[in-house]
Amino acid sequence: MARSSSGFVAGLTAAALAAVGFLAYQASAGAADLRSRTKPASTASPSPATAPAAPGSAGKPAPDALALPPRSGSGERVVYALGDRRVWLVDDGDKVLRTFPVMPSAVSPTPGTYTVTSRTGKVRGSDGVQVEHVVRFAVVDGVTVGFSAAVDGSMSSPDPSRRTGGVRMARADGDALWTVATVKSTVVVVP
Repeated sequence: MARSSSGFVAGLTAAALAAVGFLAYQASAGAADLRSRTKPASTASPSPATAPAAPGSAGKPAPDALALPPRSGSGERVVYALGDRRVWLVDDGDKVLRTFPVMPSAVSPTPGTYTVTSRTGKVRGSDGVQVEHVVRFAVVDGVTVGFSAAVDGSMSSPDPSRRTGGVRMARADGDALWTVATVKSTVVVVP
């Protein structure tokens, strides 16, 4: 009897191990299937989102955070999204050449279409910081608003008690904007 019960227990153990192995295989295959259907988020280039819809979203894909905002004009332009704190450089075929984060100024222009009015290679900003590649495009209540990059690379928040108009960006982004945003270029500001 001892032999038959130990054989029975061995059989149950083998069956349990087989069941656990099968369930582990199913879980692994399900996870691999999910990974193959979901593309990782990319910050290198803006493009429409291709990830599957989130549960309960009626099949609509999630918007790509780096995608060009809707109703932001057409043709060659600089697009500045106030809420996203981001700039897009767009060519005449509506292709995004570059997008990057910015630190908004204390004074912001209202949404609309503007024209680059002047540029300066290097100057001291209204906040006292040495800046380069200044591209001015708006005036709000006597404060000139423009893009610039701090020579020291800083992008600190503006002092809210001072009415400044410098929208700051990284130096490499300032270099790129400088090549695109010449005098009379279009700047579209969106909410």
